[in-house]
Amino acid sequence: MPVLTRLIPSPVVVDIRAGALDDLAGVLADQRISASGKLAVAISGGSGAVLRERLAPALPGADWYEVGGGTLDNAIKLADAMKSGHYDAVVGLGGGKIIDCAKYAAARIGLPLVAVPTNLAHDGLCSPVATLDNDAGRGSYGVPTPIAVVIDLDVIRAAPVRFVRSGIGDAVSNISCIADWELSNRETGESIDGLAAAMARQAGEAVLRHPGGVEDDGFLQVLAEGLVLTGISMSISGDSRPASGACHEINHAFDILFPKRAASHGEQVALGAAFAMHLRGAVEESALMASVLRRHRLPVTPQDIGFSVDEFVQAVEFAPQTRPGRYTILEHLDLSTDQIRDAYADYAKTIRS
Repeated sequence: MPVLTRLIPSPVVVDIRAGALDDLAGVLADQRISASGKLAVAISGGSGAVLRERLAPALPGADWYEVGGGTLDNAIKLADAMKSGHYDAVVGLGGGKIIDCAKYAAARIGLPLVAVPTNLAHDGLCSPVATLDNDAGRGSYGVPTPIAVVIDLDVIRAAPVRFVRSGIGDAVSNISCIADWELSNRETGESIDGLAAAMARQAGEAVLRHPGGVEDDGFLQVLAEGLVLTGISMSISGDSRPASGACHEINHAFDILFPKRAASHGEQVALGAAFAMHLRGAVEESALMASVLRRHRLPVTPQDIGFSVDEFVQAVEFAPQTRPGRYTILEHLDLSTDQIRDAYADYAKTIRS
């Protein structure tokens, strides 16, 4: 019998709108999530703690756990604290570090995870990956996709705007990541999942080409949907390939080489994506990307985030070492230090014109 379709791992509920938190209790009462109302809610000491006061009356069966940070130890401690509670599900309420800790802890004790992010800083809110700091630096851990995602645009708008800008950078970088995946497919024969690639690319293009700004609900809706779709694209492909290319290698290089000076994930991948597009000869696309990033007040030169050109060149040269086995435009060109410096000079000249 022919295979007529394939099952796609995805949340059973995705609720993205202003006021979505007002209906969180109803979402959690879904028979597929928590019919009994017995929930473990992981929160931060900041935004999560504030929202606890608002949400606790509607969640009488919930136990609340404050998470200290975004480390592997924090996630393991959270799992140990929750494992004897006989819960139906775990709710991660807060920023990216809290969501990732909750993802890992839920996976460790075999419970589904409901993601309720309070900002849109990156595409990890619906991805099958938990990024946690460990003794060796930072690690990525495979986890199940969240069973539900609830994003209240009123809460997102109340968060510092730098988080939205970071999410824009991460979403737009998808365009460069897919170009790297397609390059690897042509040059090395690496298999490419067309559906995952299409979802991630269109998520990035939707954000890139939307005329709105960070203050517009319409734009925030598109950004939130794009980040969710990017996470699902990673679930479809089985790894981070749809949303991780040369731009993310450059980001990791900044984190490793300059750990005390690194900017946000989204800022660094935005800069890396615009430069990577230029490296592959997509000059017009690179200039458009840089123009849009500037409009959203994201960096397009290393000086924009406090680095010198020499430090940027050092990061680009080191970048391939951060993801051994991944093939991107950086591995393809294998540029020398002087060649990277010349390419950056050409890039800087192009985006200024």
